[in-house]
Amino acid sequence: MRTFFLLFVFLTSIQFSTGQKKHFSYLDVFDLQYVSDPQISPNGEWVVYRRMGFDIMKDRAVGNLWLIKTDGSQHQKMTTREVAESNAKWSPSGDRIVFTSNTDEGSEIYMYWVASGKIAKLTQLPFSPSSLTWSLNGKQLAFSMNVPKTSPVIAKIPKKPKGAKWADAPRITDRVYHEADGRGYIQPGFNHIFVMPSNGGAARQVTSGDWHHRGTLSWAPNSSKIYFSGNRVEDWEYRFRNSEIYSVDVEDGTIVALTDRDGPDSAPAISPDGKHIAYISYGDKRQAYQTRKLHLMNSDGSNKRSITDNLDRSVSGLVWDAKSNGLYFNYDDKGNGKVGYVSTSGNVTKLADNRGGTTLGRPYGSGSYSVSKGGTIAYTHSRPNYPAELAIVSPKAKNPKKITDLNIGLLNYRALGQVEEVWYKSSYDGRDVQGWVVYPPNYDASKKYPFMVENHGGPILNYGDRFSIEMQLYASEGYVVFYPNARGSTSYGEEFANLLYRNYPGQDYDDTMDGVDHCIKMGIAHEDQLFVTGGSAGGIMSAWMIGKNNRFEAAVVAKPVMNWISKTLVADNYFGYANSRYEGQPWENFEHYWKFSPLSLVGNIETPTMVMVGMNDLRTPPSEAKQLYHALKLRKIETVLVEIPGASHGIASKPSNLITKIAHTVAWFDKFRTVNKNE
Repeated sequence: MRTFFLLFVFLTSIQFSTGQKKHFSYLDVFDLQYVSDPQISPNGEWVVYRRMGFDIMKDRAVGNLWLIKTDGSQHQKMTTREVAESNAKWSPSGDRIVFTSNTDEGSEIYMYWVASGKIAKLTQLPFSPSSLTWSLNGKQLAFSMNVPKTSPVIAKIPKKPKGAKWADAPRITDRVYHEADGRGYIQPGFNHIFVMPSNGGAARQVTSGDWHHRGTLSWAPNSSKIYFSGNRVEDWEYRFRNSEIYSVDVEDGTIVALTDRDGPDSAPAISPDGKHIAYISYGDKRQAYQTRKLHLMNSDGSNKRSITDNLDRSVSGLVWDAKSNGLYFNYDDKGNGKVGYVSTSGNVTKLADNRGGTTLGRPYGSGSYSVSKGGTIAYTHSRPNYPAELAIVSPKAKNPKKITDLNIGLLNYRALGQVEEVWYKSSYDGRDVQGWVVYPPNYDASKKYPFMVENHGGPILNYGDRFSIEMQLYASEGYVVFYPNARGSTSYGEEFANLLYRNYPGQDYDDTMDGVDHCIKMGIAHEDQLFVTGGSAGGIMSAWMIGKNNRFEAAVVAKPVMNWISKTLVADNYFGYANSRYEGQPWENFEHYWKFSPLSLVGNIETPTMVMVGMNDLRTPPSEAKQLYHALKLRKIETVLVEIPGASHGIASKPSNLITKIAHTVAWFDKFRTVNKNE
């Protein structure tokens, strides 16, 4: 009888788990995990990666290093430490892994010995290291680190009496770039390159001067030089898009410039045979978007040329093959992340699809890869129904092998919204435009659902067929969600992305509304139940849409720019808009800046609108959101202002704020929806 009872319970549980799946919900966010920064060993047998999750008590993303064999076996945590670990890099021989980890004093460099499993802290640094890189002989490490400078002193203030409680001293700066969203005020100083013995010892600064030296570092095969990208020109603050490739002699600090054109030359990678340097570059034409191409030059800086002219997509993440015959790289194509390979003669081959899944909030391009000496690739693999997992592609394999399933305990028991790709024609010029539709779980085509447009940020970014917490939660609340890649989006080529040059917002509005009309024709959207939202550039488009028409029942405009004149001279990136986005400076071309400001349309708005912004946002400051809110209040349009304490432009960087953003959006829309409220 007991055996029968246990069997009944077991079969009942199976039936419940497969037939009665719950919808994905807010607190499920804290149970999600994903793979980040996979690094494959030189011999291709092991991968070390950062296993990411969300700490429900500390309200933040956390990550530790894990090891797994490329056949999926021996999956294990690398250390017993329960603190943040990141930036793992295999030694050239594969016997050690260097990484960074938090301590009470800040981030430090650690070493892990593969054979023994022992670890040791190698440094006691005054600031956090970045760009950690092995020399090819395994004897040295290089990294970049801040070296502080003193703030300017304008006036001498009398010394306060002992015990007196005077006001804090003023904060004084004379720099162009002095604050950053999510970081706040930037203390004066410059990043410099340091080297140290890989078995521990003193870190020695090898660069000098009041310039930044950071980003990808590449050791010469004989370990005598390090190649890096910097902007060591006299007026570097005003030529902020410019950078050059340099070499620095590790022993005497001699720095030699290898490139000299106006534009960004970055991410140098010297070939294993030492003959060529690959780098990413374009000549700056001061337009909204330019394709970042893979360039080659001889190691002395001669014979510069692009080898990806036939690929109209931006590249990143350069890695040479072991024989110096070509390079691996990342690129996005039509909203999907790829890993590619290009020979030194320019022949491009796609090696892997579906790279991404490390930006969980919204379905942006993301993810990374690494490659062994034998050509085996480890990369972050994502689909709309799961965030980044670890996938392996061997040189002769036609398909990747997914070797982790970190969310099997959660997502196997949740009913997710199905994601469908849609294409349609722009009414403006007949261009093909791509978007995606997320259906509510257990969607019934015979029923009517509210329809939500979710506009992406950037606008020079792309959405794609990737897992998204926000899209899934909106769908779980009963909304059909449409997210388009209107013109201006990346992954469709330079000409498509650059259509917003001095024309933003422009016909991206038409592209988006054409997508709405396409979905109405499909029968999945209905004229009396349309809603719109988006953040940053998506907030700009949402405000623009309700200023152009009154078709939407309600809107949520998150962290928008409402007035390009006020935004441009207040935001942390205030110096980056003139000429590349709009013509001239605001005081030189007031009419042009105002023409593209959503505030110019506020007199047309009749749509009930929630306005949302992080109170510490330095990219689209709260004053921008308040201009919309105050204007709507004065016009007696139904509105509410939601200000999120402590949040910067990346509202969703804290899981609780991500939940807050979605919950408030849904609650506002629910006030105005008339269908399926109980589903």
